[in-house]
Amino acid sequence: MRTSVRTAAVAATAVSLALLVTACGGGKESADQGKGKESAAPSASATTSSAPPAKALSVAELEKLIVEQADLPGYQVKKAPAAEIVPSSAVAADKPSCKPFADAMSYIATGNPAASAHRRAIEVPKSDGATASSEDILGALGAPATGVTLGSYDGQGAQDAFASLKKAGTECAGGFTLIGGGEKTKIMKVEPETVSAGDEALAWTVTTDVAGLPFVTKLVTFREGGTLASFSTLSFGGPVTSLPTAIITAQDKKLG
Repeated sequence: MRTSVRTAAVAATAVSLALLVTACGGGKESADQGKGKESAAPSASATTSSAPPAKALSVAELEKLIVEQADLPGYQVKKAPAAEIVPSSAVAADKPSCKPFADAMSYIATGNPAASAHRRAIEVPKSDGATASSEDILGALGAPATGVTLGSYDGQGAQDAFASLKKAGTECAGGFTLIGGGEKTKIMKVEPETVSAGDEALAWTVTTDVAGLPFVTKLVTFREGGTLASFSTLSFGGPVTSLPTAIITAQDKKLG
């Protein structure tokens, strides 16, 4: 029983639809290129602000700021294995303006971050692995699984990355094709949702064609200073009907 539960958990905690469908290969996390706390201007256009340009955080600093188990009671929160993190070069879109969206769906920090950090979070059944019933296992498989990505940027990088996602959400509303791992995945439509977090935030319902059937997931991003947080949520139990509010709130609190 324990082996079955572990196998089910591995499947259920896959962090993005794109990785499931395209089976992209492993990659390395962004290099630790940034040091120090960011001091971001309030908007990409505020070039005359007296505040110094944002300075990217390091990987070590992001690791302290990303959500952990203690931040999310009732969830299993794990650091994503390196094999689940793919480089941006491994993912493409048939429409250039949709590339930022393809990255965010694929657990990749959008744009050109100096550093990134990754977690995966899934609601867990009440029983532990040793005593879980068949209903518990099915419940774990059907629970929404969320991939969390933090990217930290120098200068106006975070604002630019957020703007590219905002543009993609509009220009790719009618769908696009995500390309990765030698496979093509048809995104049927992208619909805006309402969300509030950080300095600015966006959210979408994403409908993907999987074997001729619609597969509904959620995508959320928010910017806090020079850091961009993204959340990609899917479920094997059916359409994802709500945003991962608890995870977003916990991450917003740690970055705020």
